[in-house]
Amino acid sequence: MRSKNPELMNRICEYVERCVMRRGESPSTADIGEALGISRATAYRYLVEMDARGIISYDGGTVSTEKTVKMNPEIVMTPVVGSVPCGTPQYEEENIEEYIALPTAVFGNDDFFALRASGDSMIDAGIDDGDLVVVRKRKEAAEGDIVVALVNGQSTLKRFFRDKETGRVILHPENSRMKDIVPDECYIQGVACHIIKAL
Repeated sequence: MRSKNPELMNRICEYVERCVMRRGESPSTADIGEALGISRATAYRYLVEMDARGIISYDGGTVSTEKTVKMNPEIVMTPVVGSVPCGTPQYEEENIEEYIALPTAVFGNDDFFALRASGDSMIDAGIDDGDLVVVRKRKEAAEGDIVVALVNGQSTLKRFFRDKETGRVILHPENSRMKDIVPDECYIQGVACHIIKAL
């Protein structure tokens, strides 16, 4: 192969960038060949030539482009464990619906779980029915945090306060039509930190 097709070079770059964004890793020559309809040997020759021209960086295994170098491919695999307020977040494997990949550049590197919001008790805080709420696992909360709390065997998503006189927990819905919950017992399961929603 004497000359390299510039269009194929562009397609290789785009494919590499898609792989890094979706999977968090560089594709192999076999992956590139299969995706672009070329042989593994042809993919390899293109990568070597593109590296020599400075289009990509290729060390015989990992391929990177100018764009992928700027990406942070680190992710935290996070379990989605049902809905709130009607579900109880348990962390056993059989209660996990699926896993989602959260990029550490956005979410940080912590111990998370995710729940689907159910109902309209938190609409004034911007949390709507069906939103995915990312929760940092915690057993304690600060005043004003939005928490997942276990009350009477059910989980609920509310804003956390303590009565200054009695010290009792107040779970405040962010909906003016609803009343505060003042439970006898309340177990904090986590503090909401992000909302993922469809626009």
